[in-house]
Amino acid sequence: MNLSNSEILILIVIMALVTFFTRLFPFLFFKKQKTLSPYITYIGNYLPYSLIAMLVVYCLKDVSFFTFPSLIPEIITIAAIVFLHIWKRNFLISIGVGTFLYMFLIQTIF
Repeated sequence: MNLSNSEILILIVIMALVTFFTRLFPFLFFKKQKTLSPYITYIGNYLPYSLIAMLVVYCLKDVSFFTFPSLIPEIITIAAIVFLHIWKRNFLISIGVGTFLYMFLIQTIF
């Protein structure tokens, strides 16, 4: 299926709008409530860590433990991410630096 440039642009705009409104919806929905239900608070506290854990499992599912140097860049990157997150407590820094470090390692060293 070949799409023209205008069709690609329309798809990007639609995806951006859908993403924007799905992010905006909770703020509009819960704006009038002074206190949130315990369930929503629980989800807000634990869901980000669960999602990160799922991403780690997903990223490591195809790693071969028996071929060199398959596991070395992953171990270095995971150690750096854990260190950065303990030090800075910022998901964006941890994920950004981890992504950059992993790409650097697999593109240049390994």
